[in-house]
Amino acid sequence: MAESHTPNRRGAPARPNAVGYRFIADQAALEALIGEILAGEEYGLDTEFHRERTYYPRLALLQVSFADHIALIDPQAVDVAPFAAVLNSPALAVVHAADQDLEVLDRACGAVPGRLFDTQLAAGFDGLSTPALGTLVERVLNLRLEKGDQLTDWTRRPLSERQLAYAASDVAYLLTLKQHIVERLGRLGRLAWAEEECAALLARPRGPVVPEEAWWRLKHVRQLRGRERQVAQAVAAWRERRAQRLDVPTRYVLSDLALVSIAHRPPADRGDLEAVRGIDVRGLGGGALAELLEAISEGTTMSPDEVHIPPGPPAEPAARPAAALGAAWVTSRARELGIDTSLLATRADLTAFFKERPEGRLTLSWRNELVGEPLRQLAEGTLALAVGPRGDLVLEERSHRPVSADVKPCGSER
Repeated sequence: MAESHTPNRRGAPARPNAVGYRFIADQAALEALIGEILAGEEYGLDTEFHRERTYYPRLALLQVSFADHIALIDPQAVDVAPFAAVLNSPALAVVHAADQDLEVLDRACGAVPGRLFDTQLAAGFDGLSTPALGTLVERVLNLRLEKGDQLTDWTRRPLSERQLAYAASDVAYLLTLKQHIVERLGRLGRLAWAEEECAALLARPRGPVVPEEAWWRLKHVRQLRGRERQVAQAVAAWRERRAQRLDVPTRYVLSDLALVSIAHRPPADRGDLEAVRGIDVRGLGGGALAELLEAISEGTTMSPDEVHIPPGPPAEPAARPAAALGAAWVTSRARELGIDTSLLATRADLTAFFKERPEGRLTLSWRNELVGEPLRQLAEGTLALAVGPRGDLVLEERSHRPVSADVKPCGSER
């Protein structure tokens, strides 16, 4: 791994020296590497991938750090499936912003880590809101990572020395970073919270979108009504399945503009399709034209009961005042605790919690104790929200002494 670094005399972040690494482009070398990693208890992990021209993400490079070593694995030269042995092992995977990496690993190796520590997620429990890796390394370790080319093509070979050095730096400090965060959260009594969230991230469903739910991603989806929803669901499902089958982005099959236009005014034949905004009928080859017309017909005759309605409806009318007050208090509470607000409660969390039968994350574990129970008392009227002496919002026991209705506004005659 890279040499240890300390801040310079002026206190400015130090720049890392060149990071040493092994480039793995041989199957036997990969097998030997796997054995080395399995001998340890933790490893850093990152991926470089592309999905601009494909439906599924394509792994272009796999970076691993462990003990005092860094390895860069070339998936274009070796079969990375055996790396599943590492992912399935009891060793802890340390990843920064792991969500997309997990999807890539699942597809490339057929597995995800059995145990995970996400440094970005964990940093949110210490007041850092979704920091980039470079930002976190600088703030926690006082090191400044060299910036890489955001638009580099990781699929092209050979990779340059600069590309490889940048890729190695992405995992060079993960294990040290994790140790600092663990120590800090341990002192704050929040390590268990972070570990619970990392486990929840691992358990989150991954993989392709359910075709019948693909229309949920359309802009202004909640403005669609009646038959528009039916057609949007049927056409978006067709587009999703075709994109999966051809392994191309959905926009290559049909643009969102064309899909919404079709939902608003469903065409019945090729002539009607040619008049749809955002569509080029000449591009609907390979049977796509007939499939699209069939999907439109399916949508127009679909029963409303078959429509998959997007989750997260607005809060029930009676609960809206409590949800609005709760959102304001959660923001203030997060600031007080030095925790990323979205980790305490999102709007979706509040909507779920203030239903007639509360559900969701605020009913469970540390969130229920920290914010769920106080919010329940706020909704029941036993607690009230007030502005504290420092301008923050505080929950207080309610006096049940309403302001007199006959109080006259300032300036009125007595």
